Amino acid sequence: MIEDQIRALSLTLPAVPVPLAAYIPAVKSGNFVFTSGQLPMLDGVLKYKGKVGAEVSEQGARLAAEIAVLNCLSVVKSIIGSLDFVERVIKLTVFVNSDPAFLNQPEVANGASELLLKIFGEKGKHARAAVGVNVLPRDASVEIEMIVEAKTNVS
Repeated sequence: MIEDQIRALSLTLPAVPVPLAAYIPAVKSGNFVFTSGQLPMLDGVLKYKGKVGAEVSEQGARLAAEIAVLNCLSVVKSIIGSLDFVERVIKLTVFVNSDPAFLNQPEVANGASELLLKIFGEKGKHARAAVGVNVLPRDASVEIEMIVEAKTNVS
């Protein structure tokens, strides 16, 4: 089971984050689930706040990406019922709140990508964009959107 794999990594799947504005956490269309952008929220608290390369280290931002992708998985589970129904992770878009001199957005995004490989194995391989941005909501260091394909006939 996928959640057993998450626990084996000494991680937990968080509760579904409450949206910060007028949107829903995810939409299912056909067999695909599209998450809204997820921040590194942990127990209702934003972690790793600020610009990467200034207030947040690259390592801190990688950890923020791990938290944000776990939030994405929590949202996916809320839509399809179990992470065991994930057929494949299709794509991540990782936004990094970057100091102008910070150029290692792909390394930050690896925090999320590598965790997905540990959790899902081959099914966790995905396409990705790692994008440096000037600012993110609530001054988050990282925001992640995810697209997954669910197995056929999953609610």
